[in-house]
Order: sequence, then C-alpha cells, then structure tokens
Amino acid sequence: MTASFRFLLFGVPLLLLALLVVWLPALERRSGDPLVEQAETAIEDQVLSPAQVALDRELSRIGGTFPGHTGIAVRDIAAGETLHFNGLEMFPQQSVSKLWVAMTALEEADEERLDLAERVEIRFDDLTVFYQPIRNTVRRQGYFVSDYADLIDRAITQSDNTANDRILRRVGGPEAVQDFLDQNGLSSIRFGTDERTKQSAIAGLEWRQAFSIGPAFFEARDRVPEARRREAFESYLADPVDGAPPVAIAEALGRLARGDLLSPGATATLLSTLERTKSGPNRLKAGAPEGWVVRHKTGTGQFYDGEQSGYNDVGLITSPEGRTYAVVVMIARTRAPTPDRMAMMQEVVRAAVRYDAVRYADRASAGSPETGAGSRATMP
Repeated sequence: MTASFRFLLFGVPLLLLALLVVWLPALERRSGDPLVEQAETAIEDQVLSPAQVALDRELSRIGGTFPGHTGIAVRDIAAGETLHFNGLEMFPQQSVSKLWVAMTALEEADEERLDLAERVEIRFDDLTVFYQPIRNTVRRQGYFVSDYADLIDRAITQSDNTANDRILRRVGGPEAVQDFLDQNGLSSIRFGTDERTKQSAIAGLEWRQAFSIGPAFFEARDRVPEARRREAFESYLADPVDGAPPVAIAEALGRLARGDLLSPGATATLLSTLERTKSGPNRLKAGAPEGWVVRHKTGTGQFYDGEQSGYNDVGLITSPEGRTYAVVVMIARTRAPTPDRMAMMQEVVRAAVRYDAVRYADRASAGSPETGAGSRATMP
C-alpha cells in the first residue's frame, strides 16, 4: 500500500472493519475510486507513534463527545498519513464544494479554454440564494461587471453563491466539475449541483428566480407543508447530493498543497485565495497559534426544526517551520449552539498542532533525517 492511501482506521476494531464497509453504501456506489477502495480494505499493520496515538485519542474524544454527527480528518502531508474519526462516511459539503468549482476553472484557464480576464456581466437572472454580496450591486444599478478571476476570489473568500454559480455555468456545469474530480482520482467526492437547485431541493421547493430577491425564498420555504419539508431535509442528510468523505477532502487538500492537482501558477493562486478567506474566522482559523498560516473554506447548510445541517470548515494549516496539515471538520447535523461548533473545530486544530510538536520534536531529538517540512515526501 502506498503512503498516499495509508489510512489509520482508529476507533474501529479490526474485526469490525467489514461491518464498517457494509454500513457505508453511499461510498460503494462510485466504484473504481482508489481512495475509497484502499480505505475500505486498509488494515494498519504498523505500530503508531506516540504522537499518532495521542492524536488518535484526541480526535476520537473530540468527535465522540460533540453533540452532533461529526466527521474529522487530519492528514500529515509530509508523511502521507491520515488519522480520522468517521472519515469514510459521506457528509454534506455545502459551500466547501466551491473549492472544486474554483479548481475546475483554474484548470480550464491553464488549458486555455477559459480566460480569467474574460468580462462577465451579472444581472437579475443570474442571482441565486442565501449569501451573495454581488446581489447588492445588481439591485442598486441593475447589473454587476467583473471577470472570472474576480468571481473565483469572491466565491472562495466571501462564499458568494452567485459568483460560484456563474463560474460553474462557464466551465460546463456540474458534470464538468465532477469530471475534474473523477479524472483526479477523487470520485468519492460528489460535487452535486448548483446552489439554486440544491438549496431549493433541501427545502422541498422547486427553484423560481423570484426566490433570489429579498426574503422570497424564506417565505416560500415557510409555506412548504411540514411533512414535505421534513422529508426533503432528511433525504438530503441521508444521501447528500454533495456528499464527501472527510478523508477524501483531506487527500485533495494535501495534493493541492503539494502541487499535484493544478499547475504551479494555479496552485499558488488558489492557496493565496484560501488564505484570504473571510468567512468562518472563528472556526478552524481561531484554533491556530500565532505564526501558523490557515488556508480554508467553510460550508454552512440550512436549519430545520432547530437543527443545523452541513456545518463545515476544511483547510490547510502550516507551521512556522513549514510543515502543512490538511484539517477537515464536517458536521452533518447538530443542535449544538454555534459557539460550541466553532470551539470543537478549534480543538481539532489545536490537537493537530500538538501532534506536530510531539512528532517532530521527537525526531529532532533523535536526529532523524525526516524532521522538517517535506522531509517525508512519500506520496507519489
């Protein structure tokens, strides 16, 4: 087994591994995905280091005691190893999926099928739902003029739904984004669909353009019969159209950091953009000590009957010495107050930071050549 797919399946006794695989039918639908196939059959045959044992216990404690259904993955990119809690299950991504739209667009630009300086004019018919700062300009003057480089920046740093959906249409729609994922060995990540379609379906509605203005969407959602609303909400969470396993997102982020998904220029652009993310300042980012750099993307789903769906933050955290970890925290559903959700995410980051301090301090004291950034570059 290559280090690229070495998953440490802690918290699950080996004799229950087969039951784990049977229990995850959503993963089995996308056959041929090496990530899923390796993760389903991986049995760790190496003794964990003290740092890995400590992180294992911490992730199990954090995820297991949080009042909600949580998935966590932490990937040591230099070592090519991932520790996780519920990391093989499918969790709703919500706006985390904007990452894949941006990557698809940047690849299109590299292959000269998209000019990032191409002029874009957005009008009322382009507006979507929920958070979309562009809408303010459109409502004020009837249009918004920009280019695709700016829209990528807005989609990532502001999580602007209209910016994201306009990029999505330009690159060829949901099928083009899923093709990007599939061709890069990330087919266990489902892109899903555009924001209009997805959010309407979760609410038990069919999209109407009038929903994009003011409180129209919320008013229409309030008129949906209770039984239909509950069925739509529960159906989404049971089999999310935009579902992804945390370990797969951690793998994708690790490959992005190593420059294995995009060209050097596109990689630098996306990493710089993720570093300027404005949403979720109190999620992963607030758990990082001074001197650590956090590049991340949030995702937040709808509320129903007092329950939050799809509350996420995923990203890359880099130590002052240059060691980088992919950290993925996804909450499928919870009734916990928002501050508690954010505090849980911060705990995961602090656990990864402690792991870094113990693992690489031990190697430094032992004189190991593996100490330092990128010293264990075992991924292909």
